[in-house]
Amino acid sequence: MQQNRRGRPPKSARNFDDTKEALLLAGMAILTERGFNTVGIEMILKRVGVPKGSFYHYFKNKDDFGLQVIERYDQYFCAKLRRCLASSPTQPLAGISTFVQEAIDGMEKYRFSRGCLIGNFGQEMPILAESFKVPLAQCLKNWTSMLAHNLEQAKVLRLISEETDCLQQAEFFWIGWEGAILTAKVMQSSSPMQKFADGFIHQLTVKR
Repeated sequence: MQQNRRGRPPKSARNFDDTKEALLLAGMAILTERGFNTVGIEMILKRVGVPKGSFYHYFKNKDDFGLQVIERYDQYFCAKLRRCLASSPTQPLAGISTFVQEAIDGMEKYRFSRGCLIGNFGQEMPILAESFKVPLAQCLKNWTSMLAHNLEQAKVLRLISEETDCLQQAEFFWIGWEGAILTAKVMQSSSPMQKFADGFIHQLTVKR
């Protein structure tokens, strides 16, 4: 049996994680534009330049790949959301506006060809394996928790009513936001996203 030379680890071992990450990032990019069931493994591999036979070296099957893409997207999205919401510590609601503007900029950059990966998967739930249900729901719970915390800060600073149910409002935001993204893609305009965001902030801050 051939032994590895001392010094640097073998190239294949050194590049395994990098290649897998590249496949996951390619999956994130493609699956924000296309449905999971319409995307072939070959398309992902071609994007990264990985030989066709190598896919199962990194993933058990296509569903395993999809589930890991969802996990990686959630990590990316939570980091982005955390950064945006923390951008204005003394003005928590301004952090929501920062998030919305970045989302609009991204939609316009890609000419409304990309949407929310979690929303895209959600539209395919009737034909997805049962194993996708909990991870997709967990992503929305993670985002809801982060936004609810942001709204609690706004409540402490008396920027919104002390009677505001922050968890309920956070859930309402993501329900409406996913619809706004879908409508923006249909209309090829960021207007639905901005209108929903403006309406959400307004109903939080209007004097009752």
